[in-house]
Amino acid sequence: MRAAQYVVKYNNFTLQHEPIGGVKKGGMDMKIDPKDFRVSEEEKVKLKTWPTKVSSYFESKEDYENTLREHIQELSELQSLMYAHNRYALLLIFQGMDAAGKDGAIQHVMSGVNPTGCQVYTFKTPSAEELDHDFLWRTICDLPERGRIGIFNRSYYEEVIVVRVHPSILEGQNLPNELQDNNIWEERYQSIINLEKHLYRNGTRIIKFFLHLSKDEQRKRLLERIDAPEKNWKFSRADIEERQYWEDYMAAYEDCLGATSTKEAPWYIVPADEKKNCRLIISKIILDTMNDLQMHYPIIDDKRREELQLIRSMLAE
Repeated sequence: MRAAQYVVKYNNFTLQHEPIGGVKKGGMDMKIDPKDFRVSEEEKVKLKTWPTKVSSYFESKEDYENTLREHIQELSELQSLMYAHNRYALLLIFQGMDAAGKDGAIQHVMSGVNPTGCQVYTFKTPSAEELDHDFLWRTICDLPERGRIGIFNRSYYEEVIVVRVHPSILEGQNLPNELQDNNIWEERYQSIINLEKHLYRNGTRIIKFFLHLSKDEQRKRLLERIDAPEKNWKFSRADIEERQYWEDYMAAYEDCLGATSTKEAPWYIVPADEKKNCRLIISKIILDTMNDLQMHYPIIDDKRREELQLIRSMLAE
């Protein structure tokens, strides 16, 4: 059963329902269940039925900070294990509207990860060289190596979101005319799915986060960027111009999320109106995914163990 903010429709019945998760009345702590936010394969996504805000998973600021600290510590340990195991890679993809909190989520959740084992990439407007290649080329070049975590702050999904909302961009991508038809989005979805399944078969685990922000909350955050001098640098007039395409963006995301969420590379729709909850949900989903990997530190054989003991005795003298 998929919960909306306060009402959920199920088998044609409308039921009153508490917001997903969090601390219920009476102080009962509900654990974060990633399945509440996961998009099923081929699901018809209607973002209006997905909450942008849920009840809290913490009882106080101190409780939030302690929980996030625990998540960060465990994530740091798992990242070290993955680096040593050197069989898997992890790709985290963050998508969302402007001011959804992508930068802050990455900064807070990944703050304890060793920088040598983690790379963050942000993809802006394609360069002339990038436009002379297929739409996946520039991101493929930055995929994480085994043992490392790669983070895409926006990604190849911009090519089926922004480009779909602004078709004029497609005209500048130098595609043959016969390929610029109504099938192009389904074909791009299939190209993405094929890539992600290929990566999965070669040891890369992919988690995709859509930070689901309400239009009203975005308005508040954009106003804050104007009113707070230390945040002025974050504001762009383009953010305001893009707000007029809000419904077009929601339609593009709905189609994309339903078409490209697979068991190999699932989408999670994370309520983003409340930043603290958002970060706890993201960190929990990452932890669950990494804990499911069959990883171990390299096993030392007898010869290597003898060598280490010899070196140890030399250092002890």
